[in-house]
Amino acid sequence: MKQPIQAFNKTHLRINMTITLYGIPNCDTMKKARKWLEQAGVAYQFHDYRKEGITPELVAGFCSQLGWEQVLNKRGTTFRQLSDEQKATLNADNAVALLVEHPAMIKRPILQRQDELHLGFSDAQYRVLFS
Repeated sequence: MKQPIQAFNKTHLRINMTITLYGIPNCDTMKKARKWLEQAGVAYQFHDYRKEGITPELVAGFCSQLGWEQVLNKRGTTFRQLSDEQKATLNADNAVALLVEHPAMIKRPILQRQDELHLGFSDAQYRVLFS
């Protein structure tokens, strides 16, 4: 007699997923996200923009999936230090180059799980993602 196929075990599936958290280590929101993942026992890789850099292809992928306006952090010091002309001429065509040049302007964190990207951190958001 054949044994029935067992349903997927979400915990097993989660352990085998590659999860990458993109950001910079000294950001308070990043610290909260990393602490949450560690306390929940979620294995992840941390990609530090400042140490490891970031490619135009990766930023273009972020912008394509999330929207460049969402990826761009307009609240940070780096954005505020741009010239008025740079701010006025910012658009989808030049956003990727600007974000590669100034990765501190990328909103944080960006969590990649398989082909999914998730922007920002909140306890409620991560509970849903990892339940």
